[in-house]
Amino acid sequence: MSKAVFGSALVLLTILATCRSAVRFPSHVGGELPNGGKIWVLLVAGSSGYENYRHQADVCHSYQVVHEHGIPDEQIVVMMYDDIANNRMNPTPGIIINQPNGSDVYGGVPKDYTKKEVTPELFLSLLTGESQLGQGADSGKLIDSGPNDHVFVYFSDHGAEGLIAFPSEELYADDLISAIETMHSANRYGKLVFYLESCESGSMFKKLPDDINVFATTASSPYESSYAVYYDDTYQAYLGDEYSVNWMQNSDAANFDSESLEIQFKTVKNVTVQSTPHQYGNLSIGSLPLADFQGQGSSTGIKANQQPAAVTDSVSSRDVPIAILKKKIAAATSREVKQALQKQLMKVVKERTFVNRTVRAIVKEVVSTKDEVSALMTGHTSAWDNFADYKDVVRYFSKKCFSLAKNSHALNFAQVFANVVNYGIEPSVVKAAMDKICTHPTVEGIN
Repeated sequence: MSKAVFGSALVLLTILATCRSAVRFPSHVGGELPNGGKIWVLLVAGSSGYENYRHQADVCHSYQVVHEHGIPDEQIVVMMYDDIANNRMNPTPGIIINQPNGSDVYGGVPKDYTKKEVTPELFLSLLTGESQLGQGADSGKLIDSGPNDHVFVYFSDHGAEGLIAFPSEELYADDLISAIETMHSANRYGKLVFYLESCESGSMFKKLPDDINVFATTASSPYESSYAVYYDDTYQAYLGDEYSVNWMQNSDAANFDSESLEIQFKTVKNVTVQSTPHQYGNLSIGSLPLADFQGQGSSTGIKANQQPAAVTDSVSSRDVPIAILKKKIAAATSREVKQALQKQLMKVVKERTFVNRTVRAIVKEVVSTKDEVSALMTGHTSAWDNFADYKDVVRYFSKKCFSLAKNSHALNFAQVFANVVNYGIEPSVVKAAMDKICTHPTVEGIN
C-alpha cells in the first residue's frame, strides 16, 4: 500500500472513529432487547358502540406509539370491536382521531381480533399462550413470549370494583391476576407492564403480587371513576380518556432511551386532574426506560403531525351517554331535533332511575333497617375481602338484572354487592332477592 493510500485510509478511520464516539447508538433495535429478548404488545379496547368511540381511539393511538417506535406487527396483538371507523355516525369514514383536529390513528392498525372475538377468555388465552382459542380467528396471533422477553399490555374500557368490561361479558380481577401468575410460573416473560384505563381500575391490581416482575399503572384509584375528554361537535363523541391521552401524548414526545416508566407515571399523574392514577406490583421496574416496553427512539408519525392538545371537557366515563345528549341538545338548531334529543335524554334518565330503584329494592330484601340499606348503598368496601362470593353475586346480577358489559350505569352498583357480601349476607340470599325483584328482561342498553 502506498503512503498516500495508507494516509487516506488512516484519515477515514479517524473520521469514522470520531463520529462513532460522538453518536449515541440506541440500545434497542425495534422490538428487540439488549439481552436478545423481544418486546411483545397486547392492546385491547373492551367496548363496542359509537358512544364509546374513545376506547378504540385510545387503542389505535397506542398502536401508533409502539409501531412508530419500531415494534413489528408480528409482536403486536390488537383486540377491538372495530365498529367505529366505518360507523354511519363517523363523519370521516375510515378515520379515527384521539384529540381535536388530530391525525388519523386508525390507519395501519392490525385487526387481529374483532367483533365477537373480543372476549375475556380469548384475552387471557393470548397472554397465557393457549393457542387453540385463537385458531380460526382473524389472525391467530399470540403473545408468544419467553423468559427473556418483555410484555406491554394496554386496556381501555369501562370497569367497576374488581372487574373490567368486554363487549358481552366481564373480566374479574382474580382471573386476571391468576393468568399473570400462570404466565410467570411458565416463564412467559421477564418483565410485564400493564396500563389500565377504566373506572375503579385500581381495584384490579390491589392484590397484584410484588414478586412476579409486574408493574401496573391505572387511570384511577379503586374507588374513582376515570374520565372521558375531548368532546368534538363534529364527531359527536368524546375522542379520548384523560389518563390514556396523557400517557400517549407523553410517549409521542418522549425520548424512550432516557425517560423511565416511573417518570412517565409521575408526569401523567401530575396532569391527570379528575382521577388519581395509581401504581402497583414491583415498583422497581419503574426505573427502566420506556424503550424496554414501548419501543426504541423517537416517534416520526403522530408526533411529527400534531402537537398535544390541552385536555378539555372532562366528564366521568359513567356519565358520557348523558353528557353527549346534553351537548347535542345545546347544539341543535331545529326544534324537532331538539325535542327528539330531549326525549332520548328523558328515556336515559328514566332507565337510570329504574336501575337505582331496582338495586335498592334488592338491598332492602336482604337487610332489615333503613340505616343498613343506606350503609350498603353508599359504602366502599373491597371486593377482595370476599372475592369468590362477590363474583358469584355480581355475575348473577349481570345475567339476571342488568348486563354490566352493556349497561354502563349498572356498573356503578357492583360496589354495592361488595358491601353486601362483606356484611355477611350469603350469595344464595342475595340471588334469591334478585330473582324476586328482577322480573324484567335483562337490560343491556348502554345508558
